[in-house]
Amino acid sequence: MTAPAKPAKPLYSNVSPAVPSPCISTCRLDEQKVCLGCFRHVEDIREWRSADDQRRRVICEQARQRQDHIQL
Repeated sequence: MTAPAKPAKPLYSNVSPAVPSPCISTCRLDEQKVCLGCFRHVEDIREWRSADDQRRRVICEQARQRQDHIQL
């Protein structure tokens, strides 16, 4: 007798209709490892692919705050 199969872990797509990627294909990091195109930290960029929509919203909000701070 075989063990019942475990349900697959949900895999999140790099593209979400609910939370689109803020990437604008201007990928250049500053001294703090923040992208000068989308204002995400390099760790947030790495996490994006596996992040759920709630986490992606947090990442986008943090990026907006960084952008606002830099443009002041």
